[in-house]
Amino acid sequence: MRQIVLDTETTGLSPETGDRIVEIGCLEIDDRRITQRHLHRYVNPERPNNPEATKVHGLTDEFLADKPKFATVVDDLIELVKGAEVIIHNAPFDVGFLDAEFARLGRGKFADYTLRVTDSLAMARNIYPGKSNSLDALCRRLEVDNSGRTLHGALLDAELLAEVYLRMTRGQGELVIDQYGDHADGSGGSPRFDFTRFRFAHILPTEAEVAAHEAMLKGIDKESGGKTIWRRYLQ
Repeated sequence: MRQIVLDTETTGLSPETGDRIVEIGCLEIDDRRITQRHLHRYVNPERPNNPEATKVHGLTDEFLADKPKFATVVDDLIELVKGAEVIIHNAPFDVGFLDAEFARLGRGKFADYTLRVTDSLAMARNIYPGKSNSLDALCRRLEVDNSGRTLHGALLDAELLAEVYLRMTRGQGELVIDQYGDHADGSGGSPRFDFTRFRFAHILPTEAEVAAHEAMLKGIDKESGGKTIWRRYLQ
C-alpha cells in the first residue's frame, strides 16, 4: 500500500477565522518503506502570522512574503496524495486547513483525492490510553530520535511521524494468505504451498535470549496496563 505522511504549519489555530497554511511537508511510504519521494513547500499565506504561531514554527511574515501562494502548490500536492492513504497526526486540524484552502480554489475537499485519511493521534490514543500521545511523547516512547526538533517544521515533523507510525504499527504486517492472494483457479483462500519439501531448522533460544524475551513481554504488559491476554491464559 502507498501511504503519504503529511504535516502543515499555519498562521494560527482557526481556518474559520481566516488563518492559512504557511508550510506543507509530505513524504511517501510504499510497502512500509520510506521512499525518496517527498513534497516540501513554504506558502505565502496572504495575511500576517499570529505571533504565537511564529514562536512555534519560526516562519516570519518577511520570510514568507516571496513564497508561492497555495494555488501554485495544490496540483503538486494532489498528484502526490492521489489514491494514497494519508497519515496525519491530529488529522482534523490539518484537514480543516486543507479543506479551507481547497474551497477557496473551488477544488472540493482534500479527502476527495485520497484513498482515506488516517489520524495517527486517534490511533495512538487507542494503543496508549491515558498517556500523552503528542509527537514528542511518541518519539520518546518509541525511541525515535527527535533531538533536532527545536521548532515545529512540516517536513521534519512528517519524517518523525513516519518513523513513529511504522514503529507503532510494526505488528500489522501482511500474512502469507493476504500477500499471495487467490488460488490459480480463482477459488480464493490460501495459496497451495507444499511445505513438506522444506526442512526447517529448530533452533532453541539461549538463556540470555529467553531472559531478554521475558523482559520485553513484561515491558509490553506494563505499557498496556496489564491487558496482555496471553498472561491470563498461561495462568
